[in-house]
Amino acid sequence: MTRPDESLRPALEALAARDADIARHFAACGLPPVRRHQTGFGGLLRIIMAQQVSTASAAAITARLNAAVRPLTPSGFLALDDDELRRIGLSGQKIRYGRALAEDVLARRIDLRRLHRLDDDEAIAHLTQAKGVGHWTAEIYLLFALRRPDVWPAGDLAVQVALQRLKNLDTRPDATAMRALGEAWRPHRSTAARFLWHFYRHTGIPD
Repeated sequence: MTRPDESLRPALEALAARDADIARHFAACGLPPVRRHQTGFGGLLRIIMAQQVSTASAAAITARLNAAVRPLTPSGFLALDDDELRRIGLSGQKIRYGRALAEDVLARRIDLRRLHRLDDDEAIAHLTQAKGVGHWTAEIYLLFALRRPDVWPAGDLAVQVALQRLKNLDTRPDATAMRALGEAWRPHRSTAARFLWHFYRHTGIPD
């Protein structure tokens, strides 16, 4: 069983102190579970590979990828041929994205080691230069690999649905509305997003 992420407690308690809805549901479902991605090429590649597949499928692909390439480096990934990557579970599109990212990292067009010197917007802009890395993927990397504290994935469907339920809204907020609603939770929007994903999956929460 995944353990609760105690590192989120101070920020989540701060959010609960200012938001009664978070306070009520935090009391009901507790801390989100630990969830982290590695930094670097391997961490970003795994996020790309998990796009648009189920959690179970993503875990299976990750396990096969880890078994095939140790450590998971750009050069190691590029050494696998298409048949090997398909057996791991990658679609043709994911293979192209993975190869493009590996080549970008090797050529320093994408420099993952310098992201710590960039603010969130700059880091997202740098990452999204890579084929297959959209805004959401970059945000997830900042959230779960770099552990940035104030990233707000306004376009994430699960976060939108969870916020609609949390706030008892008539309609699901779009990305524009999400950005406006999220302003109240600065500078802890990463923790707010983590809690909303947790809330979305949680069952038996009182309305």
